[in-house]
Amino acid sequence: MAVPVERLQPLKLPPGPAPLTTDQRYWRSFKSQQLVPTPHSSPVTHISFPSAPSNPLALTTASTDTFAVTSGARIQIFSSRTRRLLRAITRFGPDDHAYSGSIRRDGRVLIAGSESGAIQAFDINSRAILKTWREHKQPVWVTKWCPQGDLTAAMSCSDDRTVRLWDLPSEESQWTGVGHGDYVRCGEFMPGQGSGNLLVSGSYDQTVRLWDSRAGAKAAMIFQHASTVESVLPMPGGTTLLAAVDNQINVLDLVAAKPLERLQNHQKTVTSLCLASNGTRVLSGALDGHVKVFETMNWSVVAGLKYSSPVLSLCVVGAGVSREDRHLAVGLHSGVMSIRTRLSGQQKVQAREKEKEIKALIEGTTEQLDRKKSKRRKKQERILRGKDFTGEGVDIVIDGNSRGKVKKGTPWEKALREGRYASALDLVINAQPHSKQNTLTLITALRHRSALRTALKGRNEEELEPILKWLNKIVKDPRHIKLTSDVGFLILDLYAQHLGEAPMIDKLVKKLHTAVRSSAEYSQQAHSTLGMLDLLTAGT
Repeated sequence: MAVPVERLQPLKLPPGPAPLTTDQRYWRSFKSQQLVPTPHSSPVTHISFPSAPSNPLALTTASTDTFAVTSGARIQIFSSRTRRLLRAITRFGPDDHAYSGSIRRDGRVLIAGSESGAIQAFDINSRAILKTWREHKQPVWVTKWCPQGDLTAAMSCSDDRTVRLWDLPSEESQWTGVGHGDYVRCGEFMPGQGSGNLLVSGSYDQTVRLWDSRAGAKAAMIFQHASTVESVLPMPGGTTLLAAVDNQINVLDLVAAKPLERLQNHQKTVTSLCLASNGTRVLSGALDGHVKVFETMNWSVVAGLKYSSPVLSLCVVGAGVSREDRHLAVGLHSGVMSIRTRLSGQQKVQAREKEKEIKALIEGTTEQLDRKKSKRRKKQERILRGKDFTGEGVDIVIDGNSRGKVKKGTPWEKALREGRYASALDLVINAQPHSKQNTLTLITALRHRSALRTALKGRNEEELEPILKWLNKIVKDPRHIKLTSDVGFLILDLYAQHLGEAPMIDKLVKKLHTAVRSSAEYSQQAHSTLGMLDLLTAGT
């Protein structure tokens, strides 16, 4: 019985070093950039997204589908589902500016500071003013809702050098922290059980202060820095704190009360910090127009993005109960907010189809695209036709050929089966476009059949030149060193006595010699480095 001829299995190449890391691929997947200009081109000074409720069951549609953008004298509320503007709050004075608009975690109330020193709480749906506090005598740059516990608790930081705690039903502040010697431009609630009482603030007096409202008006801990503090960010564990100081980020250990790391990856002042990927990544934005992504184990940069204007604010907007990253919103000094969205599943397919339609419309090839879609749809219908038929009564349904349609082999595979080894090698080397996998598959098959010498011998200058060019291109790849060595040794064995007769062959052989020598030197250096590392790690 005749056995069907199986096609030659493609060689599975060992994985080499990826040109992009996992983090780079992840952050590059934030595409579909939307540039939203602000009214009067006011700089985007703050972007906030409601913190996750401590009880996931309390998560409402309002709390997960909006984020606030502060610019000039207005605060805009955007939908995180559609990226569209839902409403704008403009109830500020004609010469006033809004600062730090923050949405409460239930999505119903927004709090904001202002240039006049007033703090206002707004009902998001009706835009009505629920409360106004005027205890601060200078601009209020920071207003935050407590991320856990009481829904009515909030904090503020002002240029009058004070930090205050507020309760929405009360007319006066509940606590005032004093001690800063200059403007207080950043602050946050600390995470943990006592988050409503523990606060951190950064000031232009070059200090970061940790406050406990239960212990009085003085700071419980002070960190002195070399320059003004523009932003602070507590890590989820509650024992580590980040402070943006000039063009660097200081990592502070609150348990040991000392700095851990100093991250100097920006060229200009770092203006904003935020968390991403459930607290495992930290993003920083700076006046150099760069956004850097840090991993929180060794604090190394794993990805980055570049913008056309200085970055003043940024926020990673989450989606769903798990708060997985959905949008990357970046506020620029030019008065533009950039929103990049990470698509997944069916959304990716729809976006790809939309890009094809736009490209076809621009190039005037819409009719060709429509024909291709119609052809693909009809083919799919033919494939699915009769798939759900199971027979009637005592009918017997006979399965078809389980192998399906056998694809025809390529010309070089046919030549290999017929024993024309030199012809097969010529076909695969000179193929356009050239396939590295096919070439390696054929040479491996020739070596297994002990036919490599037969395929290489008896060649003239024109036939040998493409093989030497391919060998020069691939010889530096360590994954194929054994295969390329066999080919190189065979060529030298067969044609060494003819060197000096063809200038082009001589030039390619010299180039191959240089490449092999360079690879050998790199290998020696790698082994020396490995030996030194073994000595260093031997005692650990």
